[in-house]
Amino acid sequence: MASHPKVQCYLQCFTLIFFLCFGLILPSPNTILDYNNLVYKNCVNQTHTDQSNPPPELLSNLFQELIAQSSKSKFFETYIGDDNAAISGLFQCREDLSNGDCNNCVTKLPELSNTLCGDTIPARVQLSGCYVHYEVDGSESSGLELLHKTCSESKAVSSGFEELREGAFAALESGVMSGHGFCDMSYESMRVMAQCGGSLGDCECGECVSYAARIALDECGYSLSGQVYLGNCFISYSYYRNGMPSDSYKENGTGNTSGRLVAIVVGGAAALFFVLLFFYFIRSCGKKKDDW
Repeated sequence: MASHPKVQCYLQCFTLIFFLCFGLILPSPNTILDYNNLVYKNCVNQTHTDQSNPPPELLSNLFQELIAQSSKSKFFETYIGDDNAAISGLFQCREDLSNGDCNNCVTKLPELSNTLCGDTIPARVQLSGCYVHYEVDGSESSGLELLHKTCSESKAVSSGFEELREGAFAALESGVMSGHGFCDMSYESMRVMAQCGGSLGDCECGECVSYAARIALDECGYSLSGQVYLGNCFISYSYYRNGMPSDSYKENGTGNTSGRLVAIVVGGAAALFFVLLFFYFIRSCGKKKDDW
């Protein structure tokens, strides 16, 4: 019976360490939800009995193929069917997502697509981190068609906002071409981001982003933030009145490397803290044993 308090001490020690570590390694819910938030859906007004719609099983087969490819690629385009009935489809993830996050995002699309659009074709469902688009094979759609636009209700009151945003968009257009279709950067007190469809060349991508930027300039006015989604590209911008946050994004469009470095340092310090805490409890239990 003398060893019972000692066992209890060790159990308390391991329980505390386990829950502290478990809480540390759990992914942030906000990070997961950000990529899976619905931005918009674009479904054609057709009934399920429309003769132009291929059989529903083709759509199911298409999603299976897209999900399988999303664990190893950020963009994939294919078609399913034969000469009698076929559909073409694609998915694309944000370039700064990991393969695992991309797969997680794309996996959400079939259920959402079925809920929002049913079996109608063509359709497009856009989440924050990925989108899917499918249509009857051979159909043509405009890459510059405006699909979705948002402009914040908050407005800029300081002078020079329009010039700042125009400069940011010019830098974004250059950055997305040099970044081969993706750019996420800060420009003074503004953060801008753009991504083009995976099948676009650099020049076509620059033209698409330039067109989207003109829409944002014309239709968002003095809004502090906005998003413009075209068929072949999207852009977003956010203005920070008090300057960019301390974990601001790199200007070359490759992502928040400084943020990752800080996370590594903080994680290492936390791991060291838990190791020291563990040995402290072990030592405390040893002292209690002597007392017992």
